[in-house]
Amino acid sequence: MSETTAGTAAAAGGAGPARTAAVIGTGTIGLGWIALFAAAGMAVRVNSRRPDAERHVRAALGRYAATLPGGPRDPEELAERLRFEPDVARVVEGADIVQENAPEDLALKRDLFARAGAAAGPRTLLLSSTSTLLPDDLGSAMDDPSRLLVAHPFNPPHIVPLVEVVAGERTDPAAVDDAVAFYRGLGKTPTVLRRPVPGFVANRLQSALLRESIHLVREGVVSVAELDEIVTASIGPRWAAVGPFRAFHLGGGPGGLRHWFQHLGVGLERSWAGLGEPPVDEATVGTVIAQADEAFGAHSYERLAADRDTVQNAVIAAVARARATGPGAAGPDTAGPDAIGPGAAGPGATED
Repeated sequence: MSETTAGTAAAAGGAGPARTAAVIGTGTIGLGWIALFAAAGMAVRVNSRRPDAERHVRAALGRYAATLPGGPRDPEELAERLRFEPDVARVVEGADIVQENAPEDLALKRDLFARAGAAAGPRTLLLSSTSTLLPDDLGSAMDDPSRLLVAHPFNPPHIVPLVEVVAGERTDPAAVDDAVAFYRGLGKTPTVLRRPVPGFVANRLQSALLRESIHLVREGVVSVAELDEIVTASIGPRWAAVGPFRAFHLGGGPGGLRHWFQHLGVGLERSWAGLGEPPVDEATVGTVIAQADEAFGAHSYERLAADRDTVQNAVIAAVARARATGPGAAGPDTAGPDAIGPGAAGPGATED
């Protein structure tokens, strides 16, 4: 199917006119974007340094198509929307958006954006999936980096809603608005960071939890399997419903976060001081890997990823249904300020 035909077909399906996306890089993140863009009816141009890029991408579509949001898709139908182009200048020419997913090498990415920026149109969004690099550094070799932004997804990008949008000093505010609108149109949850920070937000939070997880396993408090079970049976489901601040607000009972800080906040600094700072040395890594092999190493990557994606889709869909039909969907609270529903914490609550 040609790019024009793909756009016409998507428009006829009621999704609006399809756009053309250029995806640079076919690692795990790039593959997820390719699947999502194609499923949205976009014409997708793929640029990869892999000599077997077409075979590699088609094989991935066979796996990703089964767990796309909204239900399984025909991988052959998705593949018809792809075009493979080894030249960076040609792959971005005339594209509406460029989603870069090259390795985390600043010199490599800087060169890619310099070439892409020179060949792309003046309205093309230049988006990087980087998880570590800042937009001003990525665009330092560009004549005009005003359309360059970081658009960092959370893995796997075809399922997890978050996209962290990060602008640089020379980014045009209109490009930020365009990027937010683009990702919202794909069903994502784009969140614009108020200022650039290394590692952005979601990965910094994940890193903090990972550090303490490694510490607890290293100290023999729990095993890798037990720690995973603790997270998925406690804070995992909680965070699918509410974020940390709202969770502790509810933990304070009717007095909310103010009450919680008054009663438990005084001990926070002491508890933080007791958190671990494990070395990532050979012994620590060996312990974690050995226990991970025992817990889930017998299963293939494809099996583990498929299980994860199936469950994540179910959780996201269940939360969306609950929010659409639950008590909060009816409007503001009708109960008095002192009302406590089933399971709510009372005035002296000290919920974790």
